[in-house]
Amino acid sequence: MTLNRTDIKTGIVGLGNIGHYHAERLVDQNVSLVGGMDVATEARTRFATRYDADVYDDHRDLYDTVDAIIITTPNKYHEQYAIDAFERDLHVLLEKPLAHSLESAKRIANAARDSSGHAMVGFNNRFANTVQIVKNRIDRGDLGRLVHVEANYVRRRGIPGRGSWFTRRQIAGGGALIDLGVHAIDLALYLLEYPRVAEVTGTTRGEFGPREEYTYLEMWAEDAGPAGFDVDDSASAFVRCENDVSITLEVAWATNRPANHEFIIRGTDSAARFDLLEGDLSFHSANSIGPDHLEDTSVKTNQNDTHSAEQQAFFDGIVTDDTDDDSISQALSVQRIIDGIYRSSENRQTVAVDNE
Repeated sequence: MTLNRTDIKTGIVGLGNIGHYHAERLVDQNVSLVGGMDVATEARTRFATRYDADVYDDHRDLYDTVDAIIITTPNKYHEQYAIDAFERDLHVLLEKPLAHSLESAKRIANAARDSSGHAMVGFNNRFANTVQIVKNRIDRGDLGRLVHVEANYVRRRGIPGRGSWFTRRQIAGGGALIDLGVHAIDLALYLLEYPRVAEVTGTTRGEFGPREEYTYLEMWAEDAGPAGFDVDDSASAFVRCENDVSITLEVAWATNRPANHEFIIRGTDSAARFDLLEGDLSFHSANSIGPDHLEDTSVKTNQNDTHSAEQQAFFDGIVTDDTDDDSISQALSVQRIIDGIYRSSENRQTVAVDNE
């Protein structure tokens, strides 16, 4: 019998906003959403009412009923839920980052290697139409040898509610760097085909969260004040790869500058520039056909739902048994860089990145 996605009984662990975000797309794609798990009674009740699905307060009971699981909990709890799923050989889509710490991420990666389930980490921005166009141009050699990526994920104002798990180091593992930086780092490495990283240098800052009074305009949750904020709200870093490719990184939840979601991929023959959120895409090169001149070419494309595309890739991998063995190891590489940036900032020096 041919397997299709409607045959794959799927559950969600973590029934907050991102859990609902995934659930809506599962329903749209006719995936069999059979249940959800959360430690909060209110979250379970809301999910059960909205999706007519069974809910559990123990993930092991949910795992007894499913073939695949999507994990959307706060970062600290990824390890428990992911390892238990891998030990049952379930298919796992784990929201980014891999974990709240490098040590936890390594344990998840080890469990994934021993599992026969399909594993994928939620780096949804890879699936943006603009990114895929750039990737196709790179693959066919239009940009020549890639030498540098400028990666920016900067909000002018976008701090989560102080006191939420996003702003508590013990739960999240960090702030803007581990929240937004994972997307920017993964996207840069993805377009560079994940070279080995040699060293990083960086600075993380808490400029806004620790202040008693400031103009935030809005937050994603109630504001518990500075006492609920012990993470970074911006970071700047430089990543040096072993093949002399480099990455500059700028991320922020809040900063006194215009928002910036621009990525520039520089190659020896051409460069690509795109806005991650707006989708604007252009290529830049020089041409000697006729008088020497510079060429700037704009590309128009439709914005797509990257989470839907991510889910489609996840379930296609299960159906075709075409598993992405690199997803977890690549997420671990991102975690190593994040850990290195935090260590570099703390020690105020460049640090080596252990790739083993």
